[in-house]
Amino acid sequence: MHKNSFTFEKLNEWSKHTMVAHLGIEFTEIGDDYLCGKMPVDHRTHQPMGLLHGGASVALAETLASIGAAMQVDLTKKACVGLEINANHVRSVRSGWVHAKAQALHIGRSTQLWETRIYSEEDELVCISRMTVAVIDKK
Repeated sequence: MHKNSFTFEKLNEWSKHTMVAHLGIEFTEIGDDYLCGKMPVDHRTHQPMGLLHGGASVALAETLASIGAAMQVDLTKKACVGLEINANHVRSVRSGWVHAKAQALHIGRSTQLWETRIYSEEDELVCISRMTVAVIDKK
C-alpha cells in the first residue's frame, strides 16, 4: 500500500476497535501530502471542566500525522512510528466539532515532520501540533 491506494474505507477499517473510533475521529480529505479529519467535542473528548481535553487534541493530531506519514511509504517494507509530538493549545472549545489538517513539512527516507492545525467550527485556531516520525524497516 503506497500513496494513492489509501481510501476512506481503508482508513475506517484501520480505526475499528482503536482510540480513533472511540474518540469519534472521522477522516474528511486525503491528499498527496496531507490528511484532514474531524473530531466531536463531547463527553468522549471533554476534560472535567467541560472543555476539549488537550490530550484529545493531541490524539487527533497524532492520528492524522501518523497515517499521513504511513501514506508516504511502502507499508510492506516500512513502518512509521512517532518520535516526538508537541502541541500548543490556543483556544478552548466546549461543543460541536473540531476540524484538523495534518500537512507534511518534510518527507525524508528516515524521518518525516508533520504539522497539524486544529480549528473550531468558527474557523478559530484551537491547537497547533508538530510531530516527528521515524521511518523504520519492518522486521
